[in-house]
Amino acid sequence: MSNLVAKPAAILVIALLTACRTTPAESDWELYSYTQPEMGVDFAIQFYAPDNATARHAAKAVFDHVEALNAIFSDYDPDSELSRLTRKPVGKPIQVSPELFAVLRRAQKLARETSGAFDITAGPYTQLWRVARRQQKLTTPIVLKAVARSVGHQKLRLDPRNRTATCLAPDMRLDLGGIAKGLATDEALAILRRNNLTRARCAASGDIVLGEPPPGEDGWAVGIPAIDQQGNLYRRTLRLRNCAVSTSGDTFQFVEINGQRYSHIVDPRTGLGLTNRIMVTVIAPTGMETDCQATAISVRGIKPGIRHADRNKLAAIITPMDGSLKSPRMSAEWRSRFD
Repeated sequence: MSNLVAKPAAILVIALLTACRTTPAESDWELYSYTQPEMGVDFAIQFYAPDNATARHAAKAVFDHVEALNAIFSDYDPDSELSRLTRKPVGKPIQVSPELFAVLRRAQKLARETSGAFDITAGPYTQLWRVARRQQKLTTPIVLKAVARSVGHQKLRLDPRNRTATCLAPDMRLDLGGIAKGLATDEALAILRRNNLTRARCAASGDIVLGEPPPGEDGWAVGIPAIDQQGNLYRRTLRLRNCAVSTSGDTFQFVEINGQRYSHIVDPRTGLGLTNRIMVTVIAPTGMETDCQATAISVRGIKPGIRHADRNKLAAIITPMDGSLKSPRMSAEWRSRFD
């Protein structure tokens, strides 16, 4: 009987040794990069993997999941879970998916903390601002006042116990543009980690989530906007790992109407694009957090934004883009970590 046991054991040892010889050590893994249009932006993932087959399998799992999330969060898709929610009868509690409820709950908490500077119920304003940007013509105050009855975070009620959301006003539209992409990058990194691919970087436009660094490095290189003593904008490089970073501003997405420059970011309190020309970068543990916080600070502006960051112990830097100031403003957490 001992001989019968020994043979399979020997075969197992040989198989294990063969596997060790054919699978490269993690330090020899190659970098794989994939980019695909998702959630209205170029969604990019980079990670180290032992071989092409493993990399392709993981990348497909990531993009399939991001597409599934978009089917939940999109305010462009009339068939998304988010769009269907706002078409339900006013005042009727609707049970929503765990993913949607998690985003709604975090957004509502931030809305209360910022007195509405961050407000996902500003969807009606967002729709109008998209038209205004295309036509390069401001929405009239009369129209803004008419849709204001559908805006306000107090008009969305959440019930954590039953995981329901209730729209309390007619014609509500929810806009998750300032939070959902951050969550999607978190989810993308989580999928790679579940596939034992921990050295990874996931980015959706200005929202980046980082895992373990590349082999032999102390972090991923991330460019942060900065200003020199002469007021010139340049890219400062930080080495970051196991965290998220989001940058929000109007450097690339803006419109000029009647001589005034407006951002693509809508102020939920006015219904118009922001005119305070600043760039905000936030570093925190998760992409959902950095995404929504960068948007909230952008709306609040420099001084209130720094106070908000300090209260929440966020690493945040606000770079003025209009030439009015020669140096950025930093939160206490940012100064302690990077300056």
